[in-house]
Amino acid sequence: MEKNISKAKVLVCDDSMMVRNKMKKLLTAYGFTQIFEASDGAQAVEKFADIVPDVTFMDIVMPELSGVEALKLIKTNSPDAVVIMATSVGTVGNLSEAIKLGANDFLQKPVDEEQLYKLLDNYFKKEA
Repeated sequence: MEKNISKAKVLVCDDSMMVRNKMKKLLTAYGFTQIFEASDGAQAVEKFADIVPDVTFMDIVMPELSGVEALKLIKTNSPDAVVIMATSVGTVGNLSEAIKLGANDFLQKPVDEEQLYKLLDNYFKKEA
């Protein structure tokens, strides 16, 4: 997928408001203008259906519905969805499950600006 950043929709799913705010700040600095949030897996599935984002960042461990369960539901309904899982140390088992379910990529938490931007460069082209 090569899409212009300014037109792309991004969904950030994490139960930590601090993490969501940091991601929004980094994504805005990268050039995104349409950034949406979800604070748990159930809300992530609902928001995904409403906005159909171009890329979704999904925390693995969340209340209501885990990120892995949310990924499964999203990929069942939208197999081409780009979902990038965010993982911290200790969730490696969940990460391998997420990869089996079709996660496109993963980010190590805490999210590093360089790591995030390098990953985004694979999916989006910067406007000149």
